[in-house]
Amino acid sequence: MSVDLHHLVSGPADAPPLVLAGSLGSTVGMWEPQVEALSTVFRVIRADLRGHGRSPAPEGPYSMADLGGDVLALLDRLGIERAHYAGLSIGGMVGQWLAVNAPERLGHLVLLATSPYMGPAQNWRDRAALARDKGTAALADAVVERWFTPDYAAAHPHEITRLRDQIVDTPDEGYAGCCGAIEHHDTREDLHRITAPTLVIAGAEDPSTPPGPHGALIAERVPGARLAVLESAAHLLSWEQAARVNTLITQHLAAADRYEAGTRVRRGVLGDAHVDRAEARKTAFTEPFQDLITRYAWGEIWTRPGLDRRTRSCMVLTALVAHGHWGELAMHVRAALRNGLTPDEVGEVFLQAAVYCGVPAANKAFAIAQEVFDEDTSA
Repeated sequence: MSVDLHHLVSGPADAPPLVLAGSLGSTVGMWEPQVEALSTVFRVIRADLRGHGRSPAPEGPYSMADLGGDVLALLDRLGIERAHYAGLSIGGMVGQWLAVNAPERLGHLVLLATSPYMGPAQNWRDRAALARDKGTAALADAVVERWFTPDYAAAHPHEITRLRDQIVDTPDEGYAGCCGAIEHHDTREDLHRITAPTLVIAGAEDPSTPPGPHGALIAERVPGARLAVLESAAHLLSWEQAARVNTLITQHLAAADRYEAGTRVRRGVLGDAHVDRAEARKTAFTEPFQDLITRYAWGEIWTRPGLDRRTRSCMVLTALVAHGHWGELAMHVRAALRNGLTPDEVGEVFLQAAVYCGVPAANKAFAIAQEVFDEDTSA
C-alpha cells in the first residue's frame, strides 16, 4: 500500500513537472541548490521518500515497488499524468524502477550517483540492523564522509553539519526499511527496457557509486543514454557541483521542448500582452525568425540556470544601450521591472553604461526608461 509522501512544489503551475528524489538519509532539503535554478523552467516537486523527512515511516523492509508506487500515488494526487524525474542514489534506483515498470508516466530521466545493483546484499542487511539497533546517529559520520570530497568538506563545515543532521533525523525504521529496498535492487537485466531519454551523472570521486561499475553500466545498457562524469565530486554531487548539475539537468530536460520552454520564459520575462501582440503580428515571412528567437534566445539562453533573471536583465539593458537599440529598450526596461529590478536599480545600470557606453547613449536610455516609469504610474 502506498503512503502519502511529504513534498514541496515550486515553479510555474503550467511548467513541465519535475520530481526530485534524493539519497538514503536525506530530505527535500538536499535539493536546495537546485530549487531556484530549476524552478524557473519546471514545476519542481521535491519529495521525501517513504521513511524519510516528513513522510510516513511504516515498518520495513520496503521494496523498490513500494517506493516507486509512492511516487506514482503522489503524481496521481497532484493530477499529473506524466513527469520528468531526477533521482540521486536510492532516488535514482526508484527512477530506474519507474522507467521499467511505469514508462508511460515518465518524460525524461536523470539518474545521479546511482547504480543498477549495490551488492553484496549482506552489507545492506548489516546496515539496516545497525540502524535499528543503534539508530541513524551511529551511521551519520561514515555516510556524510562519503557524500563529499575531503577538500569540499574541509571548506564547508557548516553545510556538512546541516546535511549530517538530515541523516541523524531520519527515522531508524525508515532508514532500515530503505536499506531493505536497496538490498534487493537489481535492474541490470532490465535497463535495456528503459525508453525514457536518460542522462546519467556520476562523480569522479564518488566512493559509493564510482562511475565505472555503476553509472557507466547504466549508460551502456539504457538505449541512447548519455553519461556525464563530474570532476571534484563525490556522492552528493548535486550539492558539491550544483551549478554544473543544474545546467546538465536543464539542458537534458528542455532539449526536446525548446520552443515550449522558450515560450514560457518569454512570457514570464516580457509579459503575456507583449507576446500575444508579437504572435498576432506574425506572418509566414516572419515566422521562421520568431521561431528562431523563441527556441534559441529564450529556450536555450534564457533558460540556462547559470544567471538569474535580474542579472540577465542588467546585461541586456547594458547591451542595448551600448549598441543603440532604442526600439527594444523600453520593452526590456519593462522586462527588468518584471524580473524584480527597481527603477533605482535600472538607473544604476544606466549610470554604469554612461561610463562605458557614453553619456549621450545613457542620456537617451534614461529618457526612455522615464517614459516607461511614467506609463506605469499613470496606468
